[in-house]
Amino acid sequence: MKRLLDALLSLAALLLLAPLLMALGLLIRRRLGHPVLFSQLRAGKDGRPFRLYKFRSMTEARDEDGALLPDADRLTPFGQKLRCTSLDELPQLWNVLKGDMSLVGPRPLLLDYVPLYSERQRQRLNVKPGLTGWAQIKGRNTLSWEEKFELDVWYVERQSLWLDLKILLQTVGSVLRRKGISASGEATMPRFTGSGRRTD
Repeated sequence: MKRLLDALLSLAALLLLAPLLMALGLLIRRRLGHPVLFSQLRAGKDGRPFRLYKFRSMTEARDEDGALLPDADRLTPFGQKLRCTSLDELPQLWNVLKGDMSLVGPRPLLLDYVPLYSERQRQRLNVKPGLTGWAQIKGRNTLSWEEKFELDVWYVERQSLWLDLKILLQTVGSVLRRKGISASGEATMPRFTGSGRRTD
């Protein structure tokens, strides 16, 4: 039932938002250049990698050695607006339609993080990652990694269609209030470097 609803709702959203998606693509091309989409391998259900898509919100500025500058130096005011409104996340509706993600679930994180999870934190991989989730409506990037993961596991242990509906409705409010966009002192969120005991 959840997969059916994910497919139907993501398809409907993509069709309904098609004019907005095209307009955003043109704006991003004009403001930030090519490519319009940012893609990156993330950990899906059971840790399996998949390619996540987002609208690009940063420049490709690099230092003299060719390494990308820190996020704070590459995030433009236009890119910040995309993030504050969560418009940069809309291409992930395609990931939901494909079946890589669900509308609701723990957010998909870097593959590098998987070996760093504690045994309990690894439970977040028991379900598909989501476009939004319990941690997103409870503080998003203002939470520590440990708080986020505990909320993710709480969701995995109690998931239901009613809980998903509650999260989707509260996500709308969180986006409108633009809450929890970035961690204190960070452009986005600091890297996760592990907590607790590894399971590998």
